[in-house]
Order: sequence, then C-alpha cells, then structure tokens
Amino acid sequence: MIRRRKTLTIMAIVVISAIGGHFVGERVTESLVPSVDAAGGQVKGANAVAPDRYVYYPGTETLAREEIRVIACGTGMPAARHGQAATCFLIETGNGDKFIFDIGTGSMANVAALMIPYQYLDKVFLSHLHTDHMGDIDALWAGGWTAGRPNALKVWGPSGQTPEMGTRYAMEHFLKFVNWDAVTRSFKITPVPGMIEVSEFDYKGENQVVYRENGVTIRSYPAIHTGDGPVSYDLEYAGMRIVFSGDTVPNKWFVKYARDADLVIHEAMMTPQQFMTFYNQPAQLAWRTCCEFHTSPQGFGKIMSTIKPRHAVAYHFFNEEGTRYEIYESIRETYSGPLSMATDLMVWNVTPEKITERMAVATEEAWSVPGTAKQPPPEKGRPNPTSAEIAAGRWDTTDVEKAMLDAWAEEHNLQDQDWRKMKK
Repeated sequence: MIRRRKTLTIMAIVVISAIGGHFVGERVTESLVPSVDAAGGQVKGANAVAPDRYVYYPGTETLAREEIRVIACGTGMPAARHGQAATCFLIETGNGDKFIFDIGTGSMANVAALMIPYQYLDKVFLSHLHTDHMGDIDALWAGGWTAGRPNALKVWGPSGQTPEMGTRYAMEHFLKFVNWDAVTRSFKITPVPGMIEVSEFDYKGENQVVYRENGVTIRSYPAIHTGDGPVSYDLEYAGMRIVFSGDTVPNKWFVKYARDADLVIHEAMMTPQQFMTFYNQPAQLAWRTCCEFHTSPQGFGKIMSTIKPRHAVAYHFFNEEGTRYEIYESIRETYSGPLSMATDLMVWNVTPEKITERMAVATEEAWSVPGTAKQPPPEKGRPNPTSAEIAAGRWDTTDVEKAMLDAWAEEHNLQDQDWRKMKK
C-alpha cells in the first residue's frame, strides 16, 4: 500500500500495483493520462523501444548531480525468508558515492543483484549490532574480497555502554571468528581486502557528524532499542536529507532531528495479533515486540505527522497480503502523508523537484562487475597455511589439465607454466 504524491499520475498507480502487489493511495493529478499510456507510454511501432514502465533496471541509469537513489536491499525480520531479507538500505548519491546502511541477514543477495562493482560497496553504517542488521557482514566482506574489491571494508558504528558492547569490539571479534577464512584468502589472493577499518563513534552524540566527505555529511543521534547503543542516521547531500531510523521506539531525538527530511525510513512493526498469528510469538512477547522495544504502526504514523517528511517509508515487517493492509490502515489512523510500505528491491529516486518510487528488476544470476581498480597481487613471504603433510596428499591430474593450462598461460602471458610447481 503506497500513497502517491501529486506529481505522480494514475498510470504509476496501475503499474506499481501490478508489479509489486502493493495498494496505492488516493492522490492523482487532475488531468488523467490517456488509457493508451497507462503502462508508461505508447509504443511507436512494431520494432520500437518500449517507454518507461515504472521499473528500475540496475546499472542502466546515471544519477543527476543533485539526485539520490535509495534501494531497499532488506526490509524484513530476523527470520529472513526468500522474499524478504533483513534490514539493509543502499543509498547512492549523485557524486558517485554509495553507502550501505545496515547489512542484515540475507541482504547481500539483493545487494549483489544490483551488479555494482565491489570497490564501490566498501562503506557500511551499522545502526546497532543485532544480527538482522549486521548478519551479512561476512558475505559482503568475503564476497567483495573474492570478487575484486581492492581495499579494506570500512565500517562505521556506535559505541556501547562498555567497550565489548561497541562496534569496534564486534568487528575485531568477527575477524577472529573468520580467522581461518582470512588467513587462507590472504595467502591465496591478497590480504588488504580482508581488512576492516572501523570508525566507532559515541552512541550518545546528538546530531553529531560521523562522516563528511565529497559533499556528503552523515550524522547520528541516539535510538532506543533493547539496550544502550543503537543510533539513527541522517545523510545530507545536495541540500537533500535521507533519514534512517534503524530499530527504535519513538524518541525525542528522532522527532527533533528528522524534521522536514526528504525521505524518512522508519520501522513500523507488525501488530501484536500478527506477531502471534504469523510469527508464533506468545501474547506477552507479541505486544512487547510491536510496541515496547519497536515502533507500532500507529506510533510510526504519529512520528511522521509530527516531523512531516516529503515522503515516509515504513519497513521492518513481512510485507504480504496477510499483514500489509492492517499495518497500512493502522498507520493511516495517525498519518495521511506520502507513504511507501517497503519491500525488498523497492527504489526511490529523490531530487529537489520530486520523489519517484519504482521496483528494481534484478537478475537471479548476477555476476560481479569489474570496476576501475584492480586488486594487488598475492603478498610474497606469507607463510603457506597448507602444511607439507597435507599438500603431499594431493592427487595428480596434471595429465588432463596440462594442455588447457598451457594454452591459458600462453594466451595471458603467464611466465610460470610448470603447473605441478604452481599447485604446491
């Protein structure tokens, strides 16, 4: 269920409903478009290019200098499922920068489907350290490393009440958890992309600048969710602001600092009955999940009515026939402005003039795409993590591989063609 701005026409309502299964709100332009244009425009001939179909094909559109694109790569719950991953939003700015806000369980499949070179997917901002907001950090770390990222992964995140409750501790111990992975890839590929550069900031800071570079400023302020540490983020670029709540109950900082933003992404939980019926929670936990350490749909609506964004985005619920209508109507009890009920691969293009919502059309079989930078070669002198005893157990298949590998070496001007030696 998506409420539209006046700038969108009835044809957007028809098509978005068809491709996403989402109800669209009431406002349309006064002069309706001809029915022939209902699917986006008229095809001019039998061999002509089809017009805009209100979908986004990743990698086919450059952003204007004063434009921001936001892609939902995860909008669901901790129990990630095939149709919806856990929390992740990619924000792209007109200067070419890309920022990942949370990287929840299952979300990397959607990030990868966008086919963006991994050298540009190196900036992650964590709202807090629940796994449904950071559970796919391993897939981004290792996937980017093996697919050509030339540099370290950069992670920003809040401190905690104690050092071991903060982002730095989490990332340092993540690298301990994946130590075997890191050591073996460092030897076989190159070590630099396996590093993580952590920028930890005070979770209590109010509207503090945590990132400022190349015309982009990102601020944080406290959020309230299950314990000290969570934060919300505000990204500003070209005079526009994108606000991401992370997980939080309604709080004074969000109401104070998120006012008048262009696009506000805020959680709106399922109702207590939905948690009990669909998510198998007991009654006591169902209301607490909805309304004690998350934000209820009615609470979401009151927040948006107070801060008055150009466009509001509700996320963090399983968006399906059994849930979305009740959540939508609950939000509408307290908010009547422009609204998106988020699901994975929903896209918003934000300019000073308008906000356009579409769905991304992504391939199920995406390959990594090369960027402009190349990984350095393996680092000489690193100890081989495979012992001579284990290496000696290798069964020789050189007789069937040699012709193929010799041809490969000649084609690519590889100097060492002794494949037996290279295997050791």
